Amino acid sequence: MEDLAREAGVSKITVSRALSGHPLVKEQTRERIRALAASRGYQFNVAARNLRLQRSHTIAVVIEMMPTVERPMSEPYPLALLGGIMQELASADYSAVLSTADNFLRVPPSVDGVILLGQGVHDDAVATIERCKLPLVIWGSVRHDSAHVIVGSDNVAGGAMAAQRMAALGRRRALFLGNTGYTEIADRLEGFGERLAANGGEIVAAESCAFTFDGGYAAMSAAVTRFAGRIDGVFAASDTIAMGAVRALAEHRRRVPEDVTVIGFDDSAGASLYVPALTTVRQDWHEGGRLLARKALALVQGEGATADQMPVSLIIRDS
Repeated sequence: MEDLAREAGVSKITVSRALSGHPLVKEQTRERIRALAASRGYQFNVAARNLRLQRSHTIAVVIEMMPTVERPMSEPYPLALLGGIMQELASADYSAVLSTADNFLRVPPSVDGVILLGQGVHDDAVATIERCKLPLVIWGSVRHDSAHVIVGSDNVAGGAMAAQRMAALGRRRALFLGNTGYTEIADRLEGFGERLAANGGEIVAAESCAFTFDGGYAAMSAAVTRFAGRIDGVFAASDTIAMGAVRALAEHRRRVPEDVTVIGFDDSAGASLYVPALTTVRQDWHEGGRLLARKALALVQGEGATADQMPVSLIIRDS
């Protein structure tokens, strides 16, 4: 940079500003310095820049879930969120480091801030990650936490939409499938139960299960055996759980949707392709990812950021 400044007849700070596109340097001067730098094979030293600014220009994206064969990273969650996050970070010249919560704590990377995907059972992931004392933005339930910057869907409204649809179809005795230890899932159950009761219906049972096809299948199989023909509706905490429930119902000769209405949550890519096509509550993961990244960048830059609850919508299909 000193050589370039001497050859261009300007100060070193002018060269630095010109190469970074600073508006204080006239466009003609910027272009002349950039052309000179290119002709001399100059390469910007990112490591030196970050050391000087005491920033890494990197955000950690920490996933609360532990990937398994049944629930891989390639599923819509968290992949769709990651797409939105990367789009926003890339436009701000930031990079991302992807990690699970356990790996992040065991070998902490050098990052400017953290985006946590998932609050964990009883919000334990939040309590763990915030110990790192870094700017933190979380994907999860907005309702019960005013101490953190959270982006999430309106899960209570989503549950209410599912209940309203069942009421319109004359369903009165419903089963809920999902782990309510997660605040988002508890919110879905709350909205579902309140609206169902307001329409004269009832939740026969709320069965905890993993966020997998096999989890939904096992929970539904046990419920069919336990409650026989009392169940005429199923609201699942995710589309994957709902698909497992549909399979179990079919094997027990309970037809969907003739005998039992099944509604999922997420509007994942497979929901419209499943047979029968799945009625579901849609949440916009891509936009959620973009919001997470914007808020993380704002915190890193010393600006304010607030929680954001995103609207959901009911996608009516065949189930």
